[in-house]
Amino acid sequence: MITEHIIQKGDSRELSKSNKSIDLVITSPPYPMINIWDETFYRMNPEIKNALIEENGMKAFELMHMELDKVWYNIYNLMKDGGIVCINIGDATRKVGRNFQIYPNHARIIQSMTSIGFQALPWIIWRKPTNSPTKFMGSGMLPPSAYVTLEHEFILIFRKNGKRVFSDSERLLRRKSAFFWEERNLWFSDVWFDILGTSQKLAPEIHIRNRSAAFPLEIAYRLIQMFSIYEDTVFDPFLGTGTTTIASAISGRNSIGIELEQELIDNIPKRLFEDIKLGREIIAKRLEKHTEFIQNNDKTPKYFNKHLNTPVITKQETDIVFYEPIKITAENNKFTIIYQQYLA
Repeated sequence: MITEHIIQKGDSRELSKSNKSIDLVITSPPYPMINIWDETFYRMNPEIKNALIEENGMKAFELMHMELDKVWYNIYNLMKDGGIVCINIGDATRKVGRNFQIYPNHARIIQSMTSIGFQALPWIIWRKPTNSPTKFMGSGMLPPSAYVTLEHEFILIFRKNGKRVFSDSERLLRRKSAFFWEERNLWFSDVWFDILGTSQKLAPEIHIRNRSAAFPLEIAYRLIQMFSIYEDTVFDPFLGTGTTTIASAISGRNSIGIELEQELIDNIPKRLFEDIKLGREIIAKRLEKHTEFIQNNDKTPKYFNKHLNTPVITKQETDIVFYEPIKITAENNKFTIIYQQYLA
């Protein structure tokens, strides 16, 4: 199996193609009303800065989302019918002038996506405690002016035009791409507690941000397993540090990523070459966890996966095949990866 991964410098608000080539989108955009992203939004629309100077927080919030709306509209034109979009976004709390309030980014994106034509599916709350019990906002122990501390983000999930229809060849790949029964129970829960948030520090030579908005690799990897099959094409319109590209490469999917900042793009190849080895490690870990589950399960498994040499719970798991990347070649910002079947 061979996959290709393309990294492009560009502005995803200005995409003009409508070729319906994308199977899955995984992205984390700049978060409106989070201070570190102000300059990014100012470059998109100078009126945003004016709105904040005028202490009109809701106007700034809406103007920021109007810029993101352009990306969501372009994504709709790129997606295949039945394609899935996963957007990692957090709400913002901010004091503008004398007024402190929450800016519900997740709700505004849902409004935009559904108005474009996407169908909203049940979303995931990513619970990632980062605050100690002694940290709080507001007036301490005095009611009513203390504020609830935000310790979660959303992974919003949308689909275009109903369930995906698979060709005969895709049906075989779909069965090979299945996940374990116990993974399904964990991954498709509406609250994720088991993945910690990280600051995603960049290389020292990158000065444009002190951190990126990238989600952990495990988030992207898990979503790819959940919502795509081998050889699908995954797209990230806000590529950042390249997490979606790396997760796609590890997972045996093709990918396309667009990033506006050249300094971030320059850092991705190094990370891709370094992290591609994680493919085998992640597979080994999945099998290790599965073995532990089978050993501790009360019921005797009725089925067996000969590819992975392991008992499984359901018939749908008997055709699972894992592929590990073994070679990567690069030509400009296009990367080709060759895989071999993983032998347990």
